[in-house]
Amino acid sequence: MKFLDLCKVYIRSGSGGNGATSFRREKFVEFGGPDGGDGGAGGSVWAEAVDGLNTLIDFRYQQHWFAQNGQGGMGRERTGKSGQDIVLRVPVGTEILDEDEETVIADLTELGQRVLLAKGGNGGWGNVHFKTSTNQAPRKANPGQPGIDRTLWLRLKLIADVGLVGLPNAGKSTFLAATSNARPKIANYPFTTLHPNLGVVGIDNVEFVVADIPGLIEGAHEGRGLGDLFLGHVERCAALLHLVDGSSGTLLEDYDTIIEELDAYGAGLSEKPRITVLNKIDTLDDEERAFLREELENRARSRVYLMSGVSGEGVPQVLRALRAEIEDERLRRRREEGSEREDAPWQP
Repeated sequence: MKFLDLCKVYIRSGSGGNGATSFRREKFVEFGGPDGGDGGAGGSVWAEAVDGLNTLIDFRYQQHWFAQNGQGGMGRERTGKSGQDIVLRVPVGTEILDEDEETVIADLTELGQRVLLAKGGNGGWGNVHFKTSTNQAPRKANPGQPGIDRTLWLRLKLIADVGLVGLPNAGKSTFLAATSNARPKIANYPFTTLHPNLGVVGIDNVEFVVADIPGLIEGAHEGRGLGDLFLGHVERCAALLHLVDGSSGTLLEDYDTIIEELDAYGAGLSEKPRITVLNKIDTLDDEERAFLREELENRARSRVYLMSGVSGEGVPQVLRALRAEIEDERLRRRREEGSEREDAPWQP
């Protein structure tokens, strides 16, 4: 299945049915009076986060979503049938943006979450509503309200606990394949990964989700390479895993490139907890490992882990460090949510 994380859709809610202008015409009923029924309400357009989807590819082939119009009212005070609602079923983690691609209408981060995108028009009143003592035969009825037309953008941000960042060929896909059941494409050339991959990683009877995104290069925020097109998928992550290729001859420059791109992208990525790893240590001897680790720690001003995704050396230590960062971030979020509930005004 092709991966698609951004698409444009056109929606329209249903128009309400018109009210009816009708009069009773029955034998032996001399003054029947008005009996025009109301029009039915138009259908609404909803969006719902459902299970089993991880791409927006369905909306590439169906961009127009129109709800059903309400039926017009009829005589004998019969109300028209209401139009059926229509539901856009999207993956969990989908943002719904207005036409300007900036205004966030909804962020569906939980399974079963549902939001109204366009309400259907109300049905019009029939002439039975306009009967008065001075106007006993009204020939007036209301038209139904028109539906709402909207142009929206759907943007998918994968729900993951850890996001992998690094230059192309830094070993991100190899790490994901070695620690989970995911099988991303691995090859010895840049940009082997063309779309994000998810894998479930386990350590010490605890599981968390890791997202592998295409590699970044210098100038990615300006659109070079694959650009920062997929960085949105790590915005929700609790921690970032920064892999640095130990076999590269420009180790510090590689590290600086990724940090600068994260800063240029914004969205709080540079402030997220980050684990820095010197990868591919199976190609280095002990002296080279110690020297490069010290160089990288001086630049990162934090601990640097040694790892080889191919041989598995150092992988458990890295996973335990990630687990600790994820648990700390989840605890912090629970505390913030608890303080927000305490600060909220009491409502009877």
